[in-house]
Amino acid sequence: MHLFDENIKNLGLNIPDLPKALANYVPYKIIGKSMYISGQAPVQNGEIIYHGKVGSDVTIEDGIAAAKLCCINIIAAVKKGLDGDWDKLDSFVKLTGYVNCKDDFKDQPKIINGASDILVEIFGDQGRHTRAAVGSNALPLGISVEIDAIIHLK
Repeated sequence: MHLFDENIKNLGLNIPDLPKALANYVPYKIIGKSMYISGQAPVQNGEIIYHGKVGSDVTIEDGIAAAKLCCINIIAAVKKGLDGDWDKLDSFVKLTGYVNCKDDFKDQPKIINGASDILVEIFGDQGRHTRAAVGSNALPLGISVEIDAIIHLK
């Protein structure tokens, strides 16, 4: 078993099959040694789990959980794109996290830390990445968080 799979198991996480795209786009695209992951929603078993604005409709804790779920779906896309071969992964380069929130909400970084923390817990230094955490007045389908990623391949 690969170290990353062991870390996933030890964290009690389940990386699902890649969720179906919610619109007319592909979930990932590989160009050269770069993999681009489309924005992932907090979807589990085909259902959106977290709806509404973080800080009013959704607690900060649930916002963090939504970011973690987005990240699990990012990992599912990476795993699919690598045909399950983690040795093809060089590193995570960048996450861009969008938080559906009110204008005066200021904890976007805290929410997106949910995703960043998982990447480092699973992938160690290969999971360390650059990042943007952005507040948004609305996200598709009323989701609370959306995150996309750029990955470098070997």
